[in-house]
Amino acid sequence: MAVKRPTVIRPEKEAAVRELADQLDRSRVALVTDYRGLTVAQITDLRRQLGASEAEMHVAKNALAKLAVQGTPRDVLGPVLEGPTAFVFGYGDAVKTAKTLTDVIRTQRLQLPIRGGLLGNRLLSGADVIRLAELPGREVLVAQVVGGFQAPLAGIVNVLGGVLQNFLGVLEARRQQLESAERQR
Repeated sequence: MAVKRPTVIRPEKEAAVRELADQLDRSRVALVTDYRGLTVAQITDLRRQLGASEAEMHVAKNALAKLAVQGTPRDVLGPVLEGPTAFVFGYGDAVKTAKTLTDVIRTQRLQLPIRGGLLGNRLLSGADVIRLAELPGREVLVAQVVGGFQAPLAGIVNVLGGVLQNFLGVLEARRQQLESAERQR
């Protein structure tokens, strides 16, 4: 029976674990993908496009990634940390990050499987990440919510405006009636 030795981490690896944990803490979404089969040019282009959407891609060793999430609410990532792993950290809009990644995969026809991700402390499957990418962006959602509030208010304003207009019409008719009665005397 083999005895498992405690993991000893060298200082440079310890710094990499701290950096990875910090990136996970700062990111709104962390997507996990396999990067096998990508050329350096494709990875560079993917990183450039992700940078435009407040996201960045980092390749990480699974052992270090597992140490970075161990004992935290993010340890739910454990099952997706198998094989060559690249993290896409999104620091802005989570939907925009997922959309950018899936758009690059689709337009460049990359064989880049999305294994899953982390939204807050919630584990996402690869299919969840695809559904997240299909949502409208934050600006569109805010506009829809504001429009939803604005439409009933505009209706109330129109109704009240019509009531006031009718009331003014009645007052004007009464004024004319009183003036004509005054002239007849």
